[in-house]
Amino acid sequence: MADVDEGRMLSVVVIGAGQAGLSAAYYLAARGLEPWRDFVVLDANDGPGGAWRHRWDSLTFGRAHGIHPLPAGPLDDPDPTEPANRVVPRYYGEYERRFALPVRRPARAVSVRRVEGGFEVEVEVGQARRERLVAASVINATGTWDSPYLPFYRGADRFAGVQLHTHDFRSADAFAGGRVLVVGGGTSALQFVQELHAHGVDTVWSTRRAPQWVDRPFDPDWGLEVERSVSARTRVGLPPLSVSAATGLPLNDLYRPDVAAGVLVSRGPLVSLTADGAVLDGPGPDGAGYPTQGAADAVVDPPRVERLPGRAVPPVPERDRPQGARDEGRARTSTLWEAPIDAVLWATGFRAHIPHLRPLALREAGGGILMGDDGVTVERVPGLFMAGYGASASTLGATRAGRKAAMDALRFTAQGSFAQGQGEQDAAAVASVA
Repeated sequence: MADVDEGRMLSVVVIGAGQAGLSAAYYLAARGLEPWRDFVVLDANDGPGGAWRHRWDSLTFGRAHGIHPLPAGPLDDPDPTEPANRVVPRYYGEYERRFALPVRRPARAVSVRRVEGGFEVEVEVGQARRERLVAASVINATGTWDSPYLPFYRGADRFAGVQLHTHDFRSADAFAGGRVLVVGGGTSALQFVQELHAHGVDTVWSTRRAPQWVDRPFDPDWGLEVERSVSARTRVGLPPLSVSAATGLPLNDLYRPDVAAGVLVSRGPLVSLTADGAVLDGPGPDGAGYPTQGAADAVVDPPRVERLPGRAVPPVPERDRPQGARDEGRARTSTLWEAPIDAVLWATGFRAHIPHLRPLALREAGGGILMGDDGVTVERVPGLFMAGYGASASTLGATRAGRKAAMDALRFTAQGSFAQGQGEQDAAAVASVA
């Protein structure tokens, strides 16, 4: 495998080798940049596949969110029963080899700083040493997998059972014979509840608000609506919405039977944890209740919703209730219930993984990054592009964002003279796709 010249000014450094990073790399090479000499892709993993290589074995390709093909790399019809953590890494690895993409691994970006003429990227190579690369522009495509979000709840530090996040889930077998509280309103939470239930594990599902079921096709029009809603936030410097808040939950045949059976019924917001249980706002006063399920209310068969073991508890002061519970405005004396549990599975999502960009001070007062109308340009840092952030976090969006970021990076480098002769090459490459 070739290597990059540490002392040479590169046109572009791509950070991340998932869907967005590989898409960007393909377009950079296709428009004239020479791999290893003009650009390089940094991957913190020790093999291809991005975040997919870390998913649990029981997540099959057929159950995973749709995987959009990479540019000029059609995804054949994989066996839907094969684990996604084998299908996708194999596909990405073959793609890298086919197009001779300059992916260096394991190479973790530690920091990105502005320097004269561009950026300095400090890279941890393996575990032994660090090196510094300089480039006229940077495409960040690190996704979210390495920044799991864990919300704060009273009593979480006193809970004696197991707590783990989606990031660390491996197998339902680890919970055999127990009762698991699954917290979260996205499709990962749905799939965890279903898988645990299929393995004979008692489950309790908790969401902060009514599940956001959507009884409509998840078609291209829907996808564009989602992208527009997310972009409206990132264009004013607000953090992106959670995936479930932006997309909703598909009320389809994968989930309807378990909704009707009472398996996929949220028992309300989690109020707090105790040493061996969870206080929920919904099942009281007898453990059989549940709040509205939104668009799924007509699907639920109430007699099939099992009563939770446990006990009724006194009302919690208003100030200590989760935001979702306060907003519902329901009676507070008859809905609280403490259910005994053995484990908590936090299916509470992820945040953009960008600790290496901290030296650039990207965060706005609203907590997000101010993005341009193209969805990839960071307004306050010329030459920095974000692929897979905000509206482009889906695989479809990430592929398109990779292309946009590559084209924008080529235009940006063509405007400067960071390397003798490279500006003319980039300008010609951009002109070829104008």
